[in-house]
Amino acid sequence: MKITLLALLVLIGSQALAQNHDENFRSGDPAKSVQVYPNPATDYLTLKFETPIAKTVKLEFHTIIGTTIELEREPIDEFEVRVKVKDLSTGYYIIGVHDTQSGSRAIHKFLKK
Repeated sequence: MKITLLALLVLIGSQALAQNHDENFRSGDPAKSVQVYPNPATDYLTLKFETPIAKTVKLEFHTIIGTTIELEREPIDEFEVRVKVKDLSTGYYIIGVHDTQSGSRAIHKFLKK
């Protein structure tokens, strides 16, 4: 089961990265309409949404092999969330974004330097 989840996360993550970032931000789908920066990140990662869902969106963080991790996050306003990544090891991580109001979901990948 864990290998299947990992394969799914890698497949979806690679598809999300293959899309043009600007097109993804203007897609109209709340979970997909997000900018993830800076990428690569060192101390903090910011998720900026096109619509005001930052306080209600569900975020899940995973290692590249699928292990769920808890990260400290702070809503900046209705459009932005700041996530502390300072204590993570160097490597790639996956963010699952779920907008509970629209039901939309997306997966984004970032690099921790």
